[in-house]
Amino acid sequence: MRVDEDLLQRIDDWMEQTGRASSRSDALRQLVDIGLGTMTGRTVHLSAGDKLNFMLLRDIAKHLKVPTETDVDLMAEVIYGGHYWAPAWEMQGLFHNHADRPADVSLVVNVLDMWSFIEERVEKLEPSDLEKVKAANYGHVPEFAGFDGNNESELMNIAHFLVEKMNRFSRFKGRDFNSHSLSIARQRRMVAAFEPIRATLDLGRQLTASQIIAILEAGRA
Repeated sequence: MRVDEDLLQRIDDWMEQTGRASSRSDALRQLVDIGLGTMTGRTVHLSAGDKLNFMLLRDIAKHLKVPTETDVDLMAEVIYGGHYWAPAWEMQGLFHNHADRPADVSLVVNVLDMWSFIEERVEKLEPSDLEKVKAANYGHVPEFAGFDGNNESELMNIAHFLVEKMNRFSRFKGRDFNSHSLSIARQRRMVAAFEPIRATLDLGRQLTASQIIAILEAGRA
């Protein structure tokens, strides 16, 4: 393993400041272990400043009798004992390595936007046009069913967070977004068909029945 002089100096500084390593090889092993543990969500790494800040906040919270969801006494024991694996065990919802992919967020936003236009327009269609749209949708009024909870759970969770936590796309409030069947491929095809139409809707135009049918049929291609 080749290490440049700048990184070697940083390693030496870490050894001197922490006193945790007896040699550069020992320091490298510890630093790699800390980095991997932190990035995978298996351990928590706290700097000296982090520890001091937490203990001060803990003392303030206890003095003011502020109710907290975090077991501050447990966290203090973690710091005193160096049990940095414990928070990841105790608070799995907080310490994890998951992050939504930007591409998935963009896709879900585009899907919700498309279905907002479709559902809002369907509600205002003339009876004859509504029957045509229903005929193209197996006899049912088109409605966004969500994503598959087993295989597309990340997309489903993004949709739920956008609607329920961020108050976007309020039309879909209260839906569970679980289609119970694979949905992503169909949604992608529908979005691809909707995008060129979407550009014209900014001019105040509304979807026509034939456009809605075309979008629905694109999903079955």
